[in-house]
Amino acid sequence: MSSDLGDFLRSRRARIQPQELGLQPYGRRRVPGLRREEVAQLAGVSVDYYIRLEQGRGQSVSDAVLDAVARVLRLDEVEQAHLRDLARPERQEPPQEARTRAAGQRVRPGTRLVVESVSGPAFLLGRCMDVLAWNALGDAVMGFSERRSRFGERGLNQARDAFLNPAAREFYLDWPAVAADTVAFLRLDAGRRPRDKRLAALVGELSLASDDFRRLWADHQVKEKTFGVKRMLHPVVGRLDLGFEGLTLPGDPDQMLVVYTAAPGTEAAEKLAVLASWSAAPSLPAS
Repeated sequence: MSSDLGDFLRSRRARIQPQELGLQPYGRRRVPGLRREEVAQLAGVSVDYYIRLEQGRGQSVSDAVLDAVARVLRLDEVEQAHLRDLARPERQEPPQEARTRAAGQRVRPGTRLVVESVSGPAFLLGRCMDVLAWNALGDAVMGFSERRSRFGERGLNQARDAFLNPAAREFYLDWPAVAADTVAFLRLDAGRRPRDKRLAALVGELSLASDDFRRLWADHQVKEKTFGVKRMLHPVVGRLDLGFEGLTLPGDPDQMLVVYTAAPGTEAAEKLAVLASWSAAPSLPAS
């Protein structure tokens, strides 16, 4: 994780030009952005101390120093939390909790009922972006049943589907944004759970199989995935623009209920009504 900390800080330094912080550029710069010496100066710490931090040797780094570095590098709230996670991996979940996570994910019967009772398209997202459950309208919109069959025993996983399913690039009208958000969410999760072997295995699998994933992973972007808009090209109703809200379950912070939304009276709401009728229609017996 020390290499992740250094890579993250270097990537944040690279996006800021000295002039933006009132510094006069001097000398030939081998890399873009701020030098380590400039970050140290503006953060009020010694150059040696900052170098040790980038090298993952600042085990006892204080909140004040992290706040100062975050201020200089203009980190947002999510990036600041990620910096703390990377700087203090020993404060993350204890090994026994990591082993419990690796044992598998279970959906409580009550949680499954909640997913099924939601009137809009809904699904349950677990660790590593595994899709654990969904309702009928969620399946009608996203095609979860078909997508799950593609990956067999590996199960349905949104990150794997986005990068390894060619159909995803056509389904998501803004696939580059979906791909970037997916990787940024996994990056954030990896910082929170440095001992999660399943997550590490997923990142390794996607890094080997997808040039796009490998490039985005190297950018070290981090982002929460709690709300937004998804623009899809649905095989039945055509273009479908839906909002989404992600609600973390109080009893299990590893599981998030995701609900797609459409304002009443809009074209998207009408298309959802069509899909609701379509999904509710009884299947014809096989001839």
